[in-house]
Amino acid sequence: MIASAARFIIGGGAVVYPTETVYGLGANALDEQAVMRVFLIKKRPLSKPISLAVSSLEMLRNVAEIRDEDMRILEELLPGPVSILVRKKSIVPDILTAGSPLVSIRYPDHESALRIIDIAGPITSTSANRTGQPAPVSAKEVSRDIEERVDLVVDGGRCRYCQASTLLDLEKREIIRPGAGLEIALKAIK
Repeated sequence: MIASAARFIIGGGAVVYPTETVYGLGANALDEQAVMRVFLIKKRPLSKPISLAVSSLEMLRNVAEIRDEDMRILEELLPGPVSILVRKKSIVPDILTAGSPLVSIRYPDHESALRIIDIAGPITSTSANRTGQPAPVSAKEVSRDIEERVDLVVDGGRCRYCQASTLLDLEKREIIRPGAGLEIALKAIK
């Protein structure tokens, strides 16, 4: 199922995949058309950015400008239930970030997610739900509406945290959205 999910993503498709926080909607984060498909599936306004997920600090450095002094914090937090807001590199399409020079990045602590990303490269990291609806925390909770619009749903069981990740602005050292991993994020930026 992991190989199939990665193949769909590489081919421009979209899949639902498990993470330790909530189930995500994954497509090739560096392909504008694939990212647009995610916006359409979620019925998400193009003015609301979508995060991207990586499977290593090296992959993170390929898509974002990371200062040397930030590496200590990243090594403490990742992989884990924290998203970081950092400056994007030009390889990241503007549609993903709604035109912002910043991108939110997740490095999930979930074997299935990491294996998919290892094969497919950076993927979108946004909850697998219609905008405004509850985020699914198991494959059974993925709405039929979403399931019918994606190529595959990867069942990885129930999510460990069952809530969205904490979003940390790495440059400003401040929490933008509290969620799973809040305590470790606060500890890392002190």
